[in-house]
Amino acid sequence: MKNAALIVAAILFSVTVFAQTKPASKSKPVTILIETEYGNMTAVLYDDTPQHRDNFVKLVKQGWYNGSIFHRVINKFMIQGGGQETKVNDPGYTIPAEFVPAHFHKKGALAAARKGDQVNPKKASSGSQFYIVQGTVLNNQQLDIFEKQTGKKVSPERRKIYNTVGGTPHLDDDYTVFGEVIKGLEVIDKIAAAQTGAGDRPVKDIKMKITIVK
Repeated sequence: MKNAALIVAAILFSVTVFAQTKPASKSKPVTILIETEYGNMTAVLYDDTPQHRDNFVKLVKQGWYNGSIFHRVINKFMIQGGGQETKVNDPGYTIPAEFVPAHFHKKGALAAARKGDQVNPKKASSGSQFYIVQGTVLNNQQLDIFEKQTGKKVSPERRKIYNTVGGTPHLDDDYTVFGEVIKGLEVIDKIAAAQTGAGDRPVKDIKMKITIVK
């Protein structure tokens, strides 16, 4: 009996050591490359917005975005694209909202466009259209006024980013942010400064190509 107990203890010890030394399996965020004539942007897609991430990856692999344009550009606000202008502007479906408190509309945020609240009370996202935030740098006085006007609270963490990097806080928690540009923020500024016409569409088409880096 004593030997049997020793064997069991040895087995349990081995299992414990294995569990402690076995590396945790952690998937790497999906990284994409957005190529334009104004330069390239590298972005990551968040793992905690999986439905948006997986849908975006699917469309990229299908070549959906290649040759499409940034059809709506507003300086100091955002650049929007992702629709196709052949037969339809989106794939014909929506994606349920995935609001995550850690993700907000700082400069470089990659977020899903959607229809307005009156026809879309659940704030479901467009199947393909997205926008990238440019925004502006906001001081605390401006953020205080924003809080009073909207009833929305801006956390200290968000304030720090809006004070330095900038963004568009009025969109927070209303549109799904599912990624961010980590390289090429200056390209956003260049595209946002393009001359536009009716409907905030650039006078000269700004085409894109999107590929998965890893």
